[in-house]
Amino acid sequence: MSDSTTALLQVQGLSKRFGGLKAVNEVSFDLRRGEILGLLGPNGAGKTTAFNLIAGFHRADQGRILFEGRDVLGMAPSDICRAGIARTFQLSRPFGGLSAVENVMVGAFARLESTAKARELAMELLDFLNLGDRCNADANDLTAFDKRKIELGRALATQPRLLLMDEVVAGATPSEAAEMVALVRKVRDRGITVLIVEHVMKVIMGLSDRVIVMDQGCLIANGEPQKVVKDPRVLTAYFGEGYVGTDV
Repeated sequence: MSDSTTALLQVQGLSKRFGGLKAVNEVSFDLRRGEILGLLGPNGAGKTTAFNLIAGFHRADQGRILFEGRDVLGMAPSDICRAGIARTFQLSRPFGGLSAVENVMVGAFARLESTAKARELAMELLDFLNLGDRCNADANDLTAFDKRKIELGRALATQPRLLLMDEVVAGATPSEAAEMVALVRKVRDRGITVLIVEHVMKVIMGLSDRVIVMDQGCLIANGEPQKVVKDPRVLTAYFGEGYVGTDV
């Protein structure tokens, strides 16, 4: 469980505009050390933009992003990675022509100069991901789900303290989704804090210690999953006015 007194990440008044669209509008929240925090919202809510702002892929118009007390707003993604924040992507794009272990080693080189040590770490992570027997397979020959796990392994190889995960069960079968949920919990057990964006509400509600919900660029709810799912503002955002007050 998380330590409620320790904020690893503090997002303060974060805003981003694209032309006339304010994709993120003065969003603020804390992420506690050791927590799995789910970020929910309907399509177009601003989740991915907020995610990309934290990872450094977009530059915020205003606000602050404090990681372990240090403002990382405006830093390059590579510097944010070295500071201790890693991310996965919704669409997995492994390096074709490289083996599974070589793909994970790419992440390890963010901190390690020794090829031998990078390979050792990559192999340990492949075993953690139940992919040790596929270590020498060309990444292009892996299943879509195994490619997703390779992406996770490459992020973990950077030795992050905070992992940002983008829709990790999109397109997965029920058994694959269950395996990924178990892996996310094991990632947290390694001492890594997790912020996860997900459309599948059932998955995120069962996985997260706490959830935050965005709609039209604004943060509309923040709390325990079973309370947030009954919030009239959340029900309206997902289902329309007719669902306000409906128990789910």
